[in-house]
Parts: sequence; structure tokens; C-alpha cells
Amino acid sequence: MLRFGLAVMNDFPPDAVPARRVPLIREQVRAARDAGISSIWVLQHYLGGMPTLQPLPLLAALAEDAGGMRLGTNMFILPLRHPVEVAEEFATLDHLTGGRAVAGFGMGYRENEFASFGIPMEHRLGRYEEAVALIRRLWSGERVTFRGEHFRVDDQRISLPPVQPGGPPVWIGAGPHRTGALRAARLGDAWIVPPHVTPEKLRTLLGHHRGERERLGLGPSELVVRRELVLDRDRERARAVGIAARGALTRKYAEYNAPQQGEAYRHLRGDRAAEEVADASYLFTDPAGAVAALKALEADGFTHVILRAQWYDLPQEQVLRTLELFKDEVLPAFA
Repeated sequence: MLRFGLAVMNDFPPDAVPARRVPLIREQVRAARDAGISSIWVLQHYLGGMPTLQPLPLLAALAEDAGGMRLGTNMFILPLRHPVEVAEEFATLDHLTGGRAVAGFGMGYRENEFASFGIPMEHRLGRYEEAVALIRRLWSGERVTFRGEHFRVDDQRISLPPVQPGGPPVWIGAGPHRTGALRAARLGDAWIVPPHVTPEKLRTLLGHHRGERERLGLGPSELVVRRELVLDRDRERARAVGIAARGALTRKYAEYNAPQQGEAYRHLRGDRAAEEVADASYLFTDPAGAVAALKALEADGFTHVILRAQWYDLPQEQVLRTLELFKDEVLPAFA
């Protein structure tokens, strides 16, 4: 059965005061909970032009509003942090949420973040892979000796083993290319695919991912794709609202370097390209259009779709309307 998550907006326009947005985030989480959405997700960035609530304190604050939903990071920038610290912090979140934490780990891409942390960009892949391995071992609760190129631990045990045996599931954020698909297959319990990838490209990438899992003898994993969502009974109005709000965020993000300048990142190159990506991959549509697109993803083998329904200055009322339509006219098709 296809399951759904909601990525709530935790990075805001430059003039926003995030403290005033927290009650609105709580309202969205409760609406998602009541709509039958199964998980809540928040992102991470440092520095930059958009005030951003950091993910782990925010998820802990939202745990009561979320009820039984899972709470995850999409994505936590793993190479910027020491894995011992990350293991302890996610274990803490797991305790605060009653064993409902999900560790979504990404590599990051903004040069200013790495430079400010004093970490060379060329070390990010090595640090990422070592950190995933070390964190998993620490979450076992056993004593760990680890000697890598970037991290070293000598006969130590985590102070707080997570509630979930073996720790929170590790969901890998990796780029929409063959290398990313193979990395996610090798390291993760799930792969989170970015929202701008077209359905045709998704099928190719899934083939790489499944082939690598089979080669390694790992069996199938969760397959997760992100999708941007605006619903309205008037399809053209939904498209206009979504393109305007998502476009404002895209232009702000484009002030910082994209992870690469290939075809996969066309959505960062001008308004027309962004509209083409929206029409091919986003769900700016009516409920029937959303059902059809989501059914196609389900048929391709995806197990989760993480939906984002707010960007930049899109008002709260529009988000709540989208969630209401999703509850009443989309989710019943997947019961």
C-alpha cells in the first residue's frame, strides 16, 4: 500500500519570524495526522538567506501534534557533523518520539556550508559513507572500535541506545543519477528521490537501484519519492498557484550552488524550465489528476511519497485546502 508523508516548510522568506510560524506548522501537522498521512519531514540548511528552524529540535517539538506519525529529516546534512554526535541526537529523538524517528541523511551541496564548517567539499562522500557505517554500529548498543580515514572511535558504546532495535531507519538522500541510485541501494533502508525527477527517469533509476540491491543480496528496500503538491478543483488554478510559490523558492535557492549543472537540475535554470519540470513531475492539479499520478508511482513500485504543499510565501489557507482535498478526494483511492 502506498503511504504518504508531509514535508512541512521550515525555511522561510528572509523577512519572516519563524517563532510566529510555529503555531501554523503545528496546525499543518495536526491536519496531516487527521488526513491519514503517516509521516512528517523537515529539511536542513545552515547560513544562507532563509531563516531555517533546525530539524531535530523542531521534530521533537512536533511529536505530540504528530500523534502516531513517524518524524524524519529530509535531509540531515551528515558530512558536516561528527557521527557520534549524530548517533546520540537521533537516539534522543527516537526516545522523545516513542520510537518513531527516521534518519534521512543527505550529503549536502552548498559550498558556503562546507567552507564555514571547515570541511573540504571533496571529503563529503568519504565522511558520509563512514558516518553511516559508524552510526549504525553505535546504534547497536555494543562497544565499537572504528578506524576510518575521517573518524575514529576506540572501544566505545553509545550512551543512549535508540528505542528502535538497531536504531531509526536510515533513508538515503542521493542525486537522481546512477551513482546516487547505487549508493542508496548499498547504504540505506530506503532511497528518497528528489521531487523534480520525471516519471520516465524514475523508472530507469529504479532499475539501477533494484539491480544493485539484488547484486548485494540485500533484498528490496523502501522506495520513496518526493512530490510537490497543490490541489484545487480547478486544475489550471492549482498549476498557477503552485508554479508561482515553488518558483519563488527556486529563485532563492538558485543564489547558492546547485549540486551539479546537469539535466537533472533544469528546475533551477529559468522560469520556462521550471514550468516544464512542474508539468512533468509536480502535482499542481485537481484531485483526480493527483490520484492518477500517484497510482502511476505506486505501479512503478514506490512505497512512499513525501508531499510538500508549501513554499516561500504560499499562505496557510492554501495548504489547509490542499490537505482537506487530499484527505477527502485523494487518500480514499489508496485505502
